[in-house]
Parts: sequence; C-alpha cells; structure tokens
Amino acid sequence: MNDEIVPVVAQIADELLTRQWMLVVAESCTGGGVAQALTSLPGSANWFERGFVTYSNLSKKEMLGVDGDLISQHGAVSLAVVAAMAQGALVHSVANISLAISGIAGPGGGALDKPVGTICFSWALNSINYSSELIVFKGNRNSIRQQAVLYGLRGMLSVLEEIEA
Repeated sequence: MNDEIVPVVAQIADELLTRQWMLVVAESCTGGGVAQALTSLPGSANWFERGFVTYSNLSKKEMLGVDGDLISQHGAVSLAVVAAMAQGALVHSVANISLAISGIAGPGGGALDKPVGTICFSWALNSINYSSELIVFKGNRNSIRQQAVLYGLRGMLSVLEEIEA
C-alpha cells in the first residue's frame, strides 16, 4: 500500500471514532482499493461499516439503487451518478458518511469529453451530498487507481475535519 495512505487512514479512523460514526464506500474504477486501504488498519470494524464494489452499471442499480435513467443520461462516470452512488451506499448500510468513486482508469474506455483518468468522487453525510468533484489524473491504469484511492481518502478526511465533532 502507498505510504501516503497509511497516515490518512489513521486520521480518518480517529475522526470517525471521535464521532462514533461508521463509513461506507461505493467503488467502481478503484475495484475495492479504498476498502482495502481502510481495512488495513487494525480495528477498522469499529468505524468501517462496509464497501460496495459496483463495477457494472447493473450492480450500481441493484446494489445502490442508482436510477438506470440517470446512468443513461449522464454515463456511469459523472457527478450525478457518483452522487447517487454515495446516497445509495448510505441507504443500503447503517453508516453515517460515505465516499463514492467512479471513473475511467484505462487504458481504454476514454473519450474526448471523458478521457482516461477521469474520476468522479462524492462524499455524503447522513443523506446530504456534501461534496462532489471530477478530477483527471495522468498515468497508467494502476497509477490512476492509486491516485483515485488517495484523493478519495484525503477528501473524506477534509470533510470530517470541516464538520464539528
């Protein structure tokens, strides 16, 4: 695991434990990388509720309740869909806060309007979409996925630090 990730996960754990909150993640392009990073910390069951790896559009619909029309209109890699994934993760868990990630890690699958490296993030808190972002990372598939995991976790830490305990 990336050495930059370990201290971020430890800080997330501290923030969640202070609030007695649980975290849920919904991942697509990262394929469970966020959940793996979170559960690398001993005791993570005290603050990490579950992770959804929803790689296909069907899984986004079935596991998270994402509206198929939303996917058809905007594409799976969109701020609208990733926000719905974050909400769906909260609805289908007992967590208080969520992180959702969807993107194009490559090497194929990119387009002019959504090149390889396009990753959408959303963080939601108790059924409120707190923040969503679209970032384009550079690199190969593995590098893009690692950057997405780290960015998503750093974003989660920022959200937690902005909210009073």
